[in-house]
Amino acid sequence: MWWWLVLAIGSEVVATLSLRASEGFSRLAPSIVVLLGYVVAFYALSQSLVRGMQLGTAYAVWSGVGVAAIALLGLVIFRESLSLVQVAGLAFVVVGVVLLELGGQHA
Repeated sequence: MWWWLVLAIGSEVVATLSLRASEGFSRLAPSIVVLLGYVVAFYALSQSLVRGMQLGTAYAVWSGVGVAAIALLGLVIFRESLSLVQVAGLAFVVVGVVLLELGGQHA
């Protein structure tokens, strides 16, 4: 089930990064990548749920890791910047996901 979640995260990250390249869906190839990426992401997320992953855990990991990955890749690929406050926010997201996962293991 975790491999499905990794696939969901990866395809969602690719789709989200392609949104910028699609220039408001005015460029065909990146627009197709966006659409296919989100279809694969939601299918893979659903497969991790079907295989027994808890909804809260799956969504927290999917969204948290996705947000962090996109922010970091935005730095590298698009030369975007992150303020100290934004870095702290990303750290809180990661800590929150870890705590959700740890709490779910003890429940």
